[in-house]
Amino acid sequence: MRRNKEETNETINRLIEVARSHFAEHGYADSSLEEIAKESGLTRGALYHHFKNKKGLFHVVLESVQKDVAERIEMEAATSEDVWEQLLRGCIAFVAAAVEPQNKRIMLVDGPAVLGWETWRSMDEHNSMRLLQGQLQIMEEQGCLKPGSIEAMTHCLSGALNESALWIAQMPDYEQALADTKIIIYNMLNGFRS
Repeated sequence: MRRNKEETNETINRLIEVARSHFAEHGYADSSLEEIAKESGLTRGALYHHFKNKKGLFHVVLESVQKDVAERIEMEAATSEDVWEQLLRGCIAFVAAAVEPQNKRIMLVDGPAVLGWETWRSMDEHNSMRLLQGQLQIMEEQGCLKPGSIEAMTHCLSGALNESALWIAQMPDYEQALADTKIIIYNMLNGFRS
């Protein structure tokens, strides 16, 4: 019984990995479930056994992208002991990860369009925004921030970071746009310093 569960998990993970590659390269509309199943070594029926439909598979893929981006934020923030540097590094890690080719289309373009803004936003709240709010709460407790609502600050910063990622994703010189954005993020965050 345990082996069957392991095999099922391996199958699901393989499907998610292949689907993520297809959705990133071709977009949601031009990705074929038949091709995803074939590349995964499964039949289309086996794919439907694990996922109700294409939208259900995409939902799980977007969740995996959101979780990966959140992990990148945590890893990058953890490279410093200074709370300000953690915040800065986490914010930059979010923007940089969101615009990477394997994430950009899924997270920034198709995610809100396919699943709807509320679903996309809920996923963001459970991943990246949750980390941002947690960091800001720690900083407030340490007296590092100007007085103000942490919830409002979280939403304002998150909105700015999401908009920055959308802007960078469409710029022809991605590297320059990211470098320019890093400076703006640094200056913006310094405005909250107590």
